[in-house]
Amino acid sequence: MINAFFQQFDLFTPEEIKSITSLFEKQKMPKNGYFVKEGDECSKIAFVEQGIFRSFYVDQQGKEHTYCFRFPNELIGPYSAFITGNKSIENMQAIIPSIVWTIEKCTLIQLGQQYPQWDKFLKIIAEQQYLELEGRIIQLQRESAAQRYQNLLLHYPSYIREIPLQYIASYLNITQRHLSRLRKTL
Repeated sequence: MINAFFQQFDLFTPEEIKSITSLFEKQKMPKNGYFVKEGDECSKIAFVEQGIFRSFYVDQQGKEHTYCFRFPNELIGPYSAFITGNKSIENMQAIIPSIVWTIEKCTLIQLGQQYPQWDKFLKIIAEQQYLELEGRIIQLQRESAAQRYQNLLLHYPSYIREIPLQYIASYLNITQRHLSRLRKTL
């Protein structure tokens, strides 16, 4: 699965992919286990092989705000903390038992020295992250909660059933009661 992830970019030979993926370490995450907690340092990222993660922060009143989900075949990591070396401002939690493949930042730097096309790969990943963030901002400003929910159903129908409703409501920026009404009308 992780090999297919790298193959899709058409940047590395099969031998290079094998060498790169051998540097990742398999890690099982229990339901509700954290990849990273707010305030922690994080020097690694991960590829999600199996499972679902949510990214959230806790406001000053102690309320959790889910702003992102990560599904299989996607990378996870506290991007800003990873880049800056600062402590994480977010939490990344497994919603269901999950399997990830982790790699340390120092190893990623070494890959950049070993493979000239690695910088291009990182640029593509950064561009994808930017586009996702921009899309999320526009979605929150332009789309109704019903449209945002339909978008989730369209793109992740098999995963939606596994995400607790309070996390979906938080992601949609609505109450659970409003989500229940939406679900009845759709």
